[in-house]
Amino acid sequence: MKKDFYLTRYALIIKRLERSPATYPEIESYLLNSFEFQDANIVSYSIRTLQRDIKDIANLFNFDIHNKKKGDNRYYIESRPVMEVDEYNQRLLESFQIMNAVNSQPDLAQFVYPETRTPRGIQNFYDLLFAIRNKRILEFQHFKYKDQSITSRKVHPYALKESKDRWYLIALDTKDEKLKAFGLDRISDLEVSKAGFKLQQRFNLKDHFKNAFGIMNLEEEPEKVVIKSTKEQAEYLKSSPLHHSQQIEKETEKSVYFTYDLYPTYDFIQEILSYGNQVKVTQPKSLIEKIKETLKQSIQQYDDSASDQ
Repeated sequence: MKKDFYLTRYALIIKRLERSPATYPEIESYLLNSFEFQDANIVSYSIRTLQRDIKDIANLFNFDIHNKKKGDNRYYIESRPVMEVDEYNQRLLESFQIMNAVNSQPDLAQFVYPETRTPRGIQNFYDLLFAIRNKRILEFQHFKYKDQSITSRKVHPYALKESKDRWYLIALDTKDEKLKAFGLDRISDLEVSKAGFKLQQRFNLKDHFKNAFGIMNLEEEPEKVVIKSTKEQAEYLKSSPLHHSQQIEKETEKSVYFTYDLYPTYDFIQEILSYGNQVKVTQPKSLIEKIKETLKQSIQQYDDSASDQ
């Protein structure tokens, strides 16, 4: 079976079991009759592959598929409270399900219009997942935008993270023993070593990402951030929170105040600026000053535009 088809299988298995518990023959029939399997000309799906897929789904999406064994021998997804579902795994799962829905019907291009920007570097996605799951050392060349330099890296891969249509490898750089983020679009000459590594317990990625916004400095402490939003913009923020820690502090006749527990990174500042006059930061003072300085520099660029002629 094609190695690049595994994500499609995962999404289909999850979709079937979200509907109701199912036996292996029922799952096999569902997969083989799906448009995805038919388009890929796949005509068999063994119980051994199902058992392997179930283990991989548990590792990738952080939830378990169980088998009742006694009685009807059906597989089912363990139900959990919504708040326990990991934010990043849920995003990943939703993305795969959308991708499969679009790819299953070529004529959907007539009435489905996704973003035209596609993430670069994802040709290494499978190899990176393999290295992460099997704890294999990675070696690659990494291009740095800031000084246009290329450096050789040897890392212990820990996770993959998406931010603003870009994917990043979160890995321990063996040169200085620091956790870093490497853009997949800037990775080349990737080699998966046969040598393995042991995870360092001092790095708890769930804790690191808990207060993350975008790709941030993983060692910074979170702060309480308060923003004031117009009523209209607040409806968008309520339906699609900026961060999982978002809470409503208070509402007035014209405004809604939201609080966040995160470290205000460059990515977060850019996000706030994208809302223009619909959103204003009221706390902390240090973040207010950073935003004011950014806005001053932006205005200055336009004031100096005459000199560019």
